[in-house]
Amino acid sequence: MNLPAIQDAIRQEGLDGWLFFDHHVRDPLAYRVLGLPLNLHVTRRWYYFIPAQGEPRKMVHRIEAGHLDGLPGEKAIYSSWDTQRDGLQKLLTGAKRIAMQYSPLCAIPYVAMVDAGTIELVRASGIEAIESSADLIQMFEARWTPAQYEMHVEAGRHVDRIRREAFEWIGAAHRAANRVTEYAVQQFIMERFADAGLETDHPPIVAVNANASNPHYAPSAEAQVEIVKGDSVLIDLWAKLAKPDAVFYDITWMGYCGAAPPERLVNVFAIGMEARDAAVALVAKAAEDGRTLQGFEVDDACRNVIKRHGYGDYFVHRTGHSIGTDVHGSGANMDNLETHDIRRVLPGTCFSVEPGIYLPEFGIRTEVNVFVGDGHAGVTGEVQRKLVEVL
Repeated sequence: MNLPAIQDAIRQEGLDGWLFFDHHVRDPLAYRVLGLPLNLHVTRRWYYFIPAQGEPRKMVHRIEAGHLDGLPGEKAIYSSWDTQRDGLQKLLTGAKRIAMQYSPLCAIPYVAMVDAGTIELVRASGIEAIESSADLIQMFEARWTPAQYEMHVEAGRHVDRIRREAFEWIGAAHRAANRVTEYAVQQFIMERFADAGLETDHPPIVAVNANASNPHYAPSAEAQVEIVKGDSVLIDLWAKLAKPDAVFYDITWMGYCGAAPPERLVNVFAIGMEARDAAVALVAKAAEDGRTLQGFEVDDACRNVIKRHGYGDYFVHRTGHSIGTDVHGSGANMDNLETHDIRRVLPGTCFSVEPGIYLPEFGIRTEVNVFVGDGHAGVTGEVQRKLVEVL
């Protein structure tokens, strides 16, 4: 835990402090920010309060009195419910506006870790305002180190190569008149991941025609479709280096099995690329101008393009998600559909931009990763400019 950095961030947010609370390791965010082991045996509630100024304060149950010993600050012990309430009031002495892992109306469920009853208990302790810790969390969870950025770029080089090989493998099978299925391509990619020293949390998506209209379609040995000439093929693959603190690279590309894709497929995919590029351009211009963006603004820039072309009802998910050591990270999402994400797009963070149009007969999606630096932002890997011709 970097206490000076946390307190500086609390002051920047205009808050009196940040209250961490957990029971049965229900808030992994708290453990990661504070540097606590996630295998800590927690059967009773603990509290850790970091004020904007001064020493932190902590409170633990008597039968787990050793918890939080590795964190700075004076410790209080409680046993009964009334001593817990009294202790919480003392813990928060002098504070009026604090942050917790809470989201008003659960607008950002990724940080909504604290139950409603605990919010009531804290308010009853004299706190006038409890603010969401969403932006604080991403300051300490979502920003990458230079080493993580380099691991992302290295993973991207492997993933981009494997994506090219997967489309080429489909073409080679067709030229040889061999049968090839969605599941076979998925397994081909998984084997290449292992050979390249990559790991992932789930096998990639390989989806043909209407299957690509299901954003989370997953072929399996029991349910798979043969890929034949004249098919459109969506491949969504994500992976990271099998190293500590490595971060993911996550892309989606589209191909067509033949030399002359249907005009409607070409046109719809072109709309997806236009929407993707509009979102990326907004982020790049804002970074260059030093203007702070919020996640929902990036979603609007992308979604408005698709709406303008008449396909708004077929873009059924957010524009993008935060990327970190988990493929869906703890930073701002590019979202004004599933949630109204008001979190700031911070320097040092990365996220996907992945518009999709999901029609009854086929679906398209085009996905890139965007990293925001200091005064600049851009795509971290290869960018698809036309459908891959799988010949």
